[in-house]
Amino acid sequence: MGVRAAIGLGSNVGDRGGHLENAIEQLDQLGKIAAVSSRYETAPIGGPEQGPYLNMVVVLITDMRAPALLEALLAIERTLGREHRVRWGPRTIDLDLLLYGDTSIDAAGLNVPHPEMTRRRFVLEPLVEAWPEASLPDGTLLGGYLPDVADQKVHKLRGSVPADDFPPWAPVALFLLVGLGAVATWWLIDLVL
Repeated sequence: MGVRAAIGLGSNVGDRGGHLENAIEQLDQLGKIAAVSSRYETAPIGGPEQGPYLNMVVVLITDMRAPALLEALLAIERTLGREHRVRWGPRTIDLDLLLYGDTSIDAAGLNVPHPEMTRRRFVLEPLVEAWPEASLPDGTLLGGYLPDVADQKVHKLRGSVPADDFPPWAPVALFLLVGLGAVATWWLIDLVL
């Protein structure tokens, strides 16, 4: 049957959307993906000056135990070029184990539920979107914490891709397509008349 685990994803370096998609493909190998939130663009919290993040949450049903799942998440980060240089620094991908069923774990390197989760809107909002009944081990619904972080700015992306995720040649290609369409239209009008 498996355990329902919530995994937070974030990226603010390079092709942010591509990094998230690659991570989701690899998470799919660790179990069955039950839900995926929308993407949210957010300002960084803490750490050095850096660009905005794309964040989302994946709900995974897995047979892996929590320590093994955490190791698999760290392996995916390494595969996607994550380098742990500066705490809260920029990263190609960040994968956080937010919830592991209704289990509470306090061990070296593994704290579940994630200790910062209830204080960060960029985690809570996509988590509650993907898993509305998500709760802490004591049964407290996580959606109840959203009013406490309402002042933190997040921007939910509705099926769009942020401009920096488009390849640099995309505007030129769009211009050429529009131009060719206009030329073809005039040619057809001239031909008919």
